[in-house]
Amino acid sequence: MNTADAKRVLETALICSQQPLQVRELRTLFNDELGVDTIKQLLQDLQQEWALRGVELVCVATGWRFQSRPEMREYLDRLHPEKPPRYSRATLETLAIIAYRQPVTRGDMEDIRGVTINSMILKQLEDRGWIEVIGHREAPGRPALYATTKHFLDDLGLASLDQLPLMETPAHEGMLDLLVEAQEPPVVVGAAEGEAMVAPESEQAAQPEPGPEETFVLSGNQP
Repeated sequence: MNTADAKRVLETALICSQQPLQVRELRTLFNDELGVDTIKQLLQDLQQEWALRGVELVCVATGWRFQSRPEMREYLDRLHPEKPPRYSRATLETLAIIAYRQPVTRGDMEDIRGVTINSMILKQLEDRGWIEVIGHREAPGRPALYATTKHFLDDLGLASLDQLPLMETPAHEGMLDLLVEAQEPPVVVGAAEGEAMVAPESEQAAQPEPGPEETFVLSGNQP
């Protein structure tokens, strides 16, 4: 198979997939006859070929996917207007602390924030699929250890935690800025029927109404 045909196969598989695809999955398209480095090079070539289009090929935590570019959001919203969920500052600060200090216990978070953390905040983040319990600390009461998920990285359009903003400001503010300035969710190409779809914004658990404190609008880059 020549390079042009191989890229065509990759392009078709990625466009038709409902989920991001990892390189090892993409190798199965060619019965593992193409190596990892070759697949990655072909993916980079595809990225360049789509550079001037309204859809881009990106690598997120769970693999490669096609999605709409941020500047296309205002036009796509006219077809399917959706209100992004609203999150309180306390929720964003808690998420930022987990992202930078993970794994952390609820007590760790409260020590950093200097206030008691409402259990509903952690439940909200768990229901959203952004954090999870990955174990328990060997301490009295064996408190749960929280960490972010790959879904969290996908929603922010990041491939790894290494891509988080540098902490040039106190503990969580860099991450807080990223969350506050997050773009509207891209439309991800890959519905089984061949239509574009907005990633599971509509599948998330109902968000509690924000309290009297300051709130921010946040939407992830979702698969």
